[in-house]
Amino acid sequence: MGGKNKAGILVTLSGAICWGFSGCFGQYLFVEKGISAEWLVSIRLISAGALLVAMGFILKKGKMLDVFKDKADMKQLLVFSILGMLLVQYTYFAAIEHSNAGTATVLQSLNPLVILAVVCVKEIRFPSKLELGAIIAALIGTFLLSTHGDIHTMSLTGRALFLGLSSAVCAALYNLLSGRLMKKYGVYVVVGFGMLIAGIVMVVVAPPWKYEIIWDKQTIWAVLGVVVIGTAVAFSLYLKGVSMVGPFMGSLLTSVEPVTAIVVSILFLGSAFHPIELVGFILVLGTVFILSFYSGREDKEREVADNETEAV
Repeated sequence: MGGKNKAGILVTLSGAICWGFSGCFGQYLFVEKGISAEWLVSIRLISAGALLVAMGFILKKGKMLDVFKDKADMKQLLVFSILGMLLVQYTYFAAIEHSNAGTATVLQSLNPLVILAVVCVKEIRFPSKLELGAIIAALIGTFLLSTHGDIHTMSLTGRALFLGLSSAVCAALYNLLSGRLMKKYGVYVVVGFGMLIAGIVMVVVAPPWKYEIIWDKQTIWAVLGVVVIGTAVAFSLYLKGVSMVGPFMGSLLTSVEPVTAIVVSILFLGSAFHPIELVGFILVLGTVFILSFYSGREDKEREVADNETEAV
C-alpha cells in the first residue's frame, strides 16, 4: 500500500470519526443542558450550511450558483433539502435525544437496506442470497437492540425505535435524491445549500430564539463540536480522503462512524449497553459493511466492463 493510499485512508477515517463525535456532542447537549433536538437541528443546519457555502465560494467561486440556473436542478435541490437533508438531520438527532448517540447512529446506518429494497423494486427482482442474508442479520440485530432478545420487553422506547428507523429511511432518501446533483455540482453546492435551505425552513418551523438555553463554556464547545467538527471538518476531511482512496474504499471506511459513537458514548457520556445490544450492533454493522463491499465490488466490475467495451 502506497504512502498516498495510507494517507487517504487516515484522512477518510478522520472525517468519519468526526461524524461519530457529532452525535455524541448532541447527546451531551440533550442530557446535560436540556437542549431540544428542534433547537439543535435549527442551529446546526443554518450555521453549518452557511459555513459550507462560504467554503464552497472560496474553492469554487462563481460555480456555486450554477445549480440555480437550471430550473429542474433547482427544484431537485429544494426537494432534497426538505425530504433528504432536513428530515435526516431531525430524525437522527431526535433519535439521539430519546436514546443515545451509539444506538441512533447504528439504526441510521441501516439505510443501505432501504436503498437495496428500492433497487430490487426498481429492477423487479428478488434479493440475492447474500442480500437476503444481510437483511435477516440486520433484522435480528435491530430486534436485539430494541428488546435485548426478549420479545415481551422493549429496551428502547417506541418513539426512539421509530425515529431511529425513520432516520435510516431518510438517510436513504438523502442518498437517492442527491446522487445526480452531487456528480454534477459537488458536495459544497448540494450539501451546503441543502443545509442552508433546510435550516431556514427549520428556523421558521421551530424558531431557536424561543428556546431558553443555558449558555456556558460547555454549551458553546458542544455546539461548536456539532457545527464545526461534526459538519465542516468532517465533510472536508472525508471528501479529501475519498479523492485519494476512491468512493468504494470511502464507503467502507464510514463504518467507523457508528463505532466511534458507541465508544465515545460509553467512555465519556456514561451510556450503558447490555451485552446483547453489542451483539445487535455487530450484526447491523457487519451487514452494512458487507453490503457496502458487495455494492462497491459490483460498481468496480461494471466500470471495468464498460471500459473494456469502449476499448473494443
